[in-house]
Amino acid sequence: AAAGGHNVIMIGPPGSGKSSLAKAMAGILPPMSLEESVQTSKIYSVAGKGGRSGGLMRARPFRAPHYSASVAALLGGGSDNIMPGEISLAHNGVLFADELPEFNKATLELLRQPLEDRKITISRVNYTVEYPCSIMFVASMNPCPCGYYGDPTHHCVCTPGQRERYKNKISGPLLDRIDIQCEIFPVPFKD
Repeated sequence: AAAGGHNVIMIGPPGSGKSSLAKAMAGILPPMSLEESVQTSKIYSVAGKGGRSGGLMRARPFRAPHYSASVAALLGGGSDNIMPGEISLAHNGVLFADELPEFNKATLELLRQPLEDRKITISRVNYTVEYPCSIMFVASMNPCPCGYYGDPTHHCVCTPGQRERYKNKISGPLLDRIDIQCEIFPVPFKD
């Protein structure tokens, strides 16, 4: 699937365009096939998020959960009626994690398996539900806690230890599932 391709993390200071680039991702992916449109529409229907027209979704989803989102909000859950979470709602589209190191570390680790398996399995005592999540995972982060390490126009106030701890919030196994890791530099307004 076009959306189930490469995962990307962009590292750069505030104002360098990371969020704008992420928001453009869903729009530059190829149009959804009929099968992708049906799959995605079914997930939105189950979640009670179907459009008023009742027709098929044509645009690839773009989901951007806040870093304070709970595990259930990301993966899905509920006690009686298990609903799809943000990862499944991004099926055939883009899941954007802005300020990746600000997410709870345990929550980030739970992303590893869905990114690899392209599905989420939620088990309860009496039944198990499986939701697809063939997504393009796009994340952004600052290079350090203050955001300005390596920025030619601002001075970084972080110590080397602070920068190292900040980078270590993202585990090696999660980074292994991110195919493209790129630095984004701000472009002066006049340019």
